[in-house]
Amino acid sequence: MPRLIHLALQTTAPAVPNVANIEGKLKSPPQPAERFALRVAASAIDGLGVFAAEAIPARRKIGELRGESISVREAHQRAKGRARIHIVTVSETRAVDATDSPDLLRMVNHACSPNALLRISQGRVEFYALRDIAPGEEISCDYGESHHQGRLTCRCGAANCAGKL
Repeated sequence: MPRLIHLALQTTAPAVPNVANIEGKLKSPPQPAERFALRVAASAIDGLGVFAAEAIPARRKIGELRGESISVREAHQRAKGRARIHIVTVSETRAVDATDSPDLLRMVNHACSPNALLRISQGRVEFYALRDIAPGEEISCDYGESHHQGRLTCRCGAANCAGKL
């Protein structure tokens, strides 16, 4: 299972124009990180959260969390001095630090009964809907193992809440 160190504000991604490659040919602009309309707002779980701004069907990719690729060692160093941590370990040696990322999915909160799944695929951090997600519903995922090591109180409010992260 991927190890999520933590996923908290920018509400719009900047427009990306076509970019010419070395041979002068046009490349397609990169795909947006979010596949559905999302918004960031105050969360009943913790701080800020990500909310669906449109219906998201079950099993559909919601989007990706993008950021700086760093070593796991560097990830642990960076996490030490931060109140909010947006780092996901993607392999034994690599992690993605989304602290400076404009991607809204860096604000996804943990829940013990989540509506989304965090999946690592070829070093990419992807979110998928586990069930239909209604407009206005907060998107949440189970962080799995985290750097909190059971020391942080879970505030997800789920009936099956484990109580700690």
